[in-house]
Amino acid sequence: MEILIKPIITEKMTSLAEKLNRYGFVVDRKANKVQIKQAIEAMYGVTVKAVNTQQYVGKVKTRNTTRGMAVGRVNRSKKAMVTLKSGDVIDFYSSI
Repeated sequence: MEILIKPIITEKMTSLAEKLNRYGFVVDRKANKVQIKQAIEAMYGVTVKAVNTQQYVGKVKTRNTTRGMAVGRVNRSKKAMVTLKSGDVIDFYSSI
C-alpha cells in the first residue's frame, strides 16, 4: 500500500512550513497516523513530532451538457498535517 500519494504545495502550506515546521500530504484513506509517521520518516529522513489527519468527503458536482444534467462525484481523500522536530526540514524542490 502506497501511503504517501503527494505533498501539498500551496502558499498556505509553504507559510506553515516556514513558521511552524508543519507540512501537508495527501495520503491513502486507509492509512493511520502511525503508518503515516513511519512512511515520512523513512522517505525524508526526518523526525516526526505529531501527525494530524483530515478526512474529506467527495463533493457532488453537476454540469449542463447537451444531453441534460451530468451529475458526478469528486473522490474522497485524506490529508495529513505533519509537524517535524525543530531543526528538521523537508525540501520538496531539491530534486528539480
